[in-house]
Formats: sequence, C-alpha cells, structure tokens
Amino acid sequence: MRAIWKGAVSFGLVSIGVKLYSATEEKDIRFHQVHREDGGRIRYKRTCSVCGEEVTYDDIAKGYDIGGGEMVILTDEDFADLPLTSSRAIDVLEFVPAEQVDPILYNKAYFLEPEGAATKPYVLLRDALIDSERVAIVKVALRQREQLATLRVREGVLLLNTMLWPDEIRTPDFGFLDEDLKVRPPELAMASSLIDSMTGEFEPDVFTDDYRAALQEVIDAKVEGREVVQPEEVEEAPAAAVDLMAALKASVERAKAARGEQPARGGGGGEPTPISSARSAQKAAEKKAAKAPAKKTAAKKTAEKKAAEPAKKTAAKKTAAKKAEPAKKTAARKTAPRKSA
Repeated sequence: MRAIWKGAVSFGLVSIGVKLYSATEEKDIRFHQVHREDGGRIRYKRTCSVCGEEVTYDDIAKGYDIGGGEMVILTDEDFADLPLTSSRAIDVLEFVPAEQVDPILYNKAYFLEPEGAATKPYVLLRDALIDSERVAIVKVALRQREQLATLRVREGVLLLNTMLWPDEIRTPDFGFLDEDLKVRPPELAMASSLIDSMTGEFEPDVFTDDYRAALQEVIDAKVEGREVVQPEEVEEAPAAAVDLMAALKASVERAKAARGEQPARGGGGGEPTPISSARSAQKAAEKKAAKAPAKKTAAKKTAEKKAAEPAKKTAAKKTAAKKAEPAKKTAARKTAPRKSA
C-alpha cells in the first residue's frame, strides 16, 4: 500500500505522527469507450461553450452557477483564504460510545500507521479506545475539504472513518409513513419466526460478487478465444404475495429446507412456530380446565359414599337386632316351666 497523506493525531497535548492509507478498494471491472469498427479509444476535448475553443488545464477555473446564466468564478487564492484547519492534523474533539454514531454517516475508511517514534503513543491511544469501548470524534482536512470522522480500532490498527455532515443526510418523505397501517399479531409472529429461521453469524467472506465473476469469465474467454459459457439462469424474484400469511409460512419452510431441517408435515411435524405454540398452550389450558370439574365431582361422590357406609352398617345392625327380638321372646316362652293345676 502507498500512503496518501502524512500528518499527526492531536490527542490533548500528545501528538502522534501517522501515515494514512486507503482501507478499501473498488473491484468493479472498468471499460473504455471505443470505436466499434476498429477498437480505437474515444477521446474528449475540453472546449468552451461560449467561444468554442479547446481549453488547457491551466486555463480551467472553478465556477459556481448562481442561476440565470450567471457564474461566479473562484481562483486558487480564494480557496487559500478559507478557514481550513491544519492540513496535517487530525484533531480529537471528544470520545463517544460507538453505538451513538449512526452508520449512515460513515463515508470512507482509512488505516493509520504510526510514523517514526510515534509507535508507543499510537499503541497507548489504541488500547485506551479498546478499554473505554468508545470511538474518537475528530476533524481532518483531506483533499482541500474539512471532514468529520471517527477513530476506532480494527484488527489492532487505528481506523479513520470519514463521515457525512448531518445536513447531507436526506429526510425520507414517503406517503405510507402517514398511513395508519396495522400489522396483525399472527402476521408479526410468523415474520418473527421467519427471521429466527434465517438467523446466523455474519461471515463476509462467504458472500461473493457473482456478476463480477461471470463478467470476468466472459472477458477471459474472449482473450483466450474460448467459447463463452453462459452463466446459470438466475432465479426470478417471486411475485407480490396475495396471502401474506401463506407467503410467510412458505418462506419459513423454505428457509428451514435451506438449512437442512425437516419441514413441517401436515398438522404435526416440524418445529413449533410462535402461533402454533400459543394455540397448543391454549388448547392444553382448556382441556385442563374441563377436566378439573369432573375430578371434583368424582371426588365428592366418593367422599359421600364413604360417609354413607357407616350409617348403612349401623342401620343394618339395628334392623337385624330388631328382627331378632321376637325370636328371643318365643324361645323364652318355650323355656319357662308350666304351672301345675
């Protein structure tokens, strides 16, 4: 890598000499405009729209259109007088939690390398950022423009992320935001189930630019004189869903199949979704509530039966005793001696 900027990180009274390197690179395949007949490059001439003459770079200035066909021309001296911060300093303004910085503000990333004897203070700032779990908000002047940026740590290296200014972020103004749209709980539960079935760990290396790879294959085949192999047909996007719940359910089954899981069969197989779990719990509660009165009634009858048994036995004894009394009297009469005449 080649350093594109040299300067210093101003951290309180500490100055850390650094070199700046672009942390990213575009991999897009670039083309030139050529003449179809002979392949010659197409060149453009810088001509003036007023006089029609070709203009050299030395005669080109910057102009600001104020409307009505009028133009304000700015020279190098005009730019030199602007209150731009030191072109070789990265001024630390404050330290904030990383989650407070909206990712939409991030623009371009640069690696910072310590220069000369600045390695120890560089490592000190790096470790302090890690220990505090914060990022530094800084200002830096790059390419004649003052920019807001953050300093954070990535793989042991300080990373400078330039940011857009807040007034450069557009405010979404769409009609549906004013509509009173309600999502039904079953739909939300099924959507959450779909998210759960597609949840995983983010590994950037597993994703590839299939279009660029196919285009490179076409170019290589042209260079080598080989037959161009057409890439596989891309699956067409599904049509707009008519039944949202049916589409969500099908999506869940498809995601599970992609993971190698067994899809639900009929009404019983597969993992329970939030909706099916809720329904099962409700049915179980209703079944339990229906069984409870029956159990109480059976228990009550058993208790009454047990309580009645001693009374029945006592009544039986009394009845038996009552029946036995006449027999005793008869026996007594027979046993008593007769009186003489």
